[in-house]
Amino acid sequence: MKIGILTQPLYCNYGGILQCFALQHTLQRIGHETCVIRREWNRQYTITGACKYYAKVIVKKIIGRKCSWHYYVSQAKRDYIARDTGKFIDRCINPRSRQCYTTEQLHAEADRWQFDAIIVGSDQVWRPEYSPCLPNYFLDFLPLDSNVKRISYAASFGLDDWTAWSPNMTSTCAMLLRRFDAISVRESSAIRLCKEHFMVDAVHVLDPTMLLDKDDYLAIIQQPTCKRGDLFCYVLDKSDDMQRIINCIAQKTGMTPFQSMPELDDSTYNLYGEIDKSVYPPVENWISAFVEAEMIVTDSFHGAAFSIIFNKPFWVVGNKGRGMARFETLLAMFGLENRMINNHTVSSIDIYSKIDWASVNAKRKKLQTSSLDFIHKSLCENTK
Repeated sequence: MKIGILTQPLYCNYGGILQCFALQHTLQRIGHETCVIRREWNRQYTITGACKYYAKVIVKKIIGRKCSWHYYVSQAKRDYIARDTGKFIDRCINPRSRQCYTTEQLHAEADRWQFDAIIVGSDQVWRPEYSPCLPNYFLDFLPLDSNVKRISYAASFGLDDWTAWSPNMTSTCAMLLRRFDAISVRESSAIRLCKEHFMVDAVHVLDPTMLLDKDDYLAIIQQPTCKRGDLFCYVLDKSDDMQRIINCIAQKTGMTPFQSMPELDDSTYNLYGEIDKSVYPPVENWISAFVEAEMIVTDSFHGAAFSIIFNKPFWVVGNKGRGMARFETLLAMFGLENRMINNHTVSSIDIYSKIDWASVNAKRKKLQTSSLDFIHKSLCENTK
């Protein structure tokens, strides 16, 4: 079959890039022809957009949150800080469609490729604030009478509440989702959300990254980096509390912390002009970090997922702003709930507590089988 994959725009998010790679790789491995549909943000400068942006900045400043005062970031600068992650995308995620900035362009591109099926997923494709156009991720660009199979694979709302959804958007997306042939989600809480708000049934499947094994990712690393340390710290939201947690674990273990992230956050480079310090390291460097590390501390869903794939001891710091449901579901699937820590509990944990990797790996194999069964059945059967 010819399958389109619709996910969030690929940029500098290592987990987002690798989940797309993994889903495409899995589909190609089982004999399908695939194309990643490139739905991009339309970043043209507008006065209306600028006014909305600065209104949000003022609110963030009032409540004490960090933010950049720059609304317009040139595409050239964005491409520059994504130059190394972009090389991986160009090399490993192919084929891809033309860039689409509107619903009309998505419709034209889907018509040009003549897909037999479109799979929406994975990652937080159903999280309103993360989406260039939310109804697109419910396939609003397909005609009502289209024979293209509509499928979601491990789609995520990110959060387990509904505060970001307006009644109108809920109604629109519910109508669109009821046209799907098969619906799967990444978090167990999303099954409830689909039922409560969309009146549809969904099943729980593995994140695409976990459909592949350690050796699949080792094959990506063309030249392993030199060992940078023992304690890999993959942190998306830096804070004083997070630094205290890292310091505490480093002190307990005697390990040397290291990162695979830019020196500066990419929201600051346009403010201070230090764009070279905002360039994201290559995807290969990020994967290599899991090989080098003796232990991982992370506030990222995919940081935890790759720790499990590589069978490395890890500690997850719950990231409420990015959504706790993702962490809770992932850890519960493998009986690893005790790997969740915070600033108050880190000092009392048994830092060298063992993980029963034989049990974890057996559970993942079973979940891989059921997740692949979902893909086979949703593509090959008349599921409507």
